[in-house]
Amino acid sequence: MPPRSPNLNAYAERWVRSVKEECLAKLILLGEGSLRRVLRHYQAHYHEERNHQGKDNVLLFPLSTQAVGGEQEKLRCRERLGGLLKYYEREAA
Repeated sequence: MPPRSPNLNAYAERWVRSVKEECLAKLILLGEGSLRRVLRHYQAHYHEERNHQGKDNVLLFPLSTQAVGGEQEKLRCRERLGGLLKYYEREAA
């Protein structure tokens, strides 16, 4: 980051706060390997599966396999990290 750039620092601090509150504070990690695994799963969840309120409650980078439609379809719950992170998607027809 360039020196004296307070606006850029706010985005990094918000992401770190989200990781701590939603994920790391609820787990007991046993070494660097487990920390890397948890952060990899959280990053995928954060960017591909989690709605963002500041972006009109949409996904930032949705997976290409997700169906988009206005029909009433069945939803199923998917989990990451043993149920700590949950998200919902439409079932395929």
